[in-house]
Amino acid sequence: QVQLVESGGGLVQPGGSLRLSCVASGSIYRINGMGWYRQAPGKQRELVAGIDSGGSTNYADSVKGRFTASRDNAWNTMYLQMNGLKPEDTAVYYCNAEVVAGIHYYGMDYWGKGTLVTVSS
Repeated sequence: QVQLVESGGGLVQPGGSLRLSCVASGSIYRINGMGWYRQAPGKQRELVAGIDSGGSTNYADSVKGRFTASRDNAWNTMYLQMNGLKPEDTAVYYCNAEVVAGIHYYGMDYWGKGTLVTVSS
């Protein structure tokens, strides 16, 4: 079994910064793609940033230039540096990862439970 645990959320004023972390643990042979998603009240979950095993990233248009995703494969950890936060960034942020449990296994999709980010004055 694999667990993803997010941390780093909280209350921040508009224009402020936060850094989210996601740590994967359990039966991990390799982690393929990872991503940050968010879900605001009354809205569907959306992709914020994706990062592949080589470190290539893609971002939602709404966060380009403000958010930066990174990962440390040695520690099975992914980060999201969020700068210039806006009230519309308020949401629960979820970590997602495709994890391969062993050399003869296929990748499986896992989700964390989320961390709340609130941007408000």
